[in-house]
Amino acid sequence: MEKRTKEIKIRLTEREHELLLERCEQSQLASWLRALGLGERERRPRQRKLPTVDPALLRQISGMGNNLNQIARLLHQSPSFSPSERVQLLAVLTSMDHQLSALLAEHRCDDC
Repeated sequence: MEKRTKEIKIRLTEREHELLLERCEQSQLASWLRALGLGERERRPRQRKLPTVDPALLRQISGMGNNLNQIARLLHQSPSFSPSERVQLLAVLTSMDHQLSALLAEHRCDDC
């Protein structure tokens, strides 16, 4: 089999990317686009489906992020917190940030 050495990059809007992922019939978007462009398209069911996420949940998570930003800003600007309170709040905010990042990483699908 010949080694692939050429690369093509395209820019997409978020909506265009979502539409391609919805139409993708393989587990990897690049493989599907290659087969489609070269006329080697074969109809087969998609190997992996992306989970459907409730939009209400996405709004709640977005709201949490906004609230965390407001708390961090208040903590940074307000002199009313003692040093130990600041450390505790920073520890909680950092922990929440790590947990949200882990959730994002768990549900991200970069190679679809």
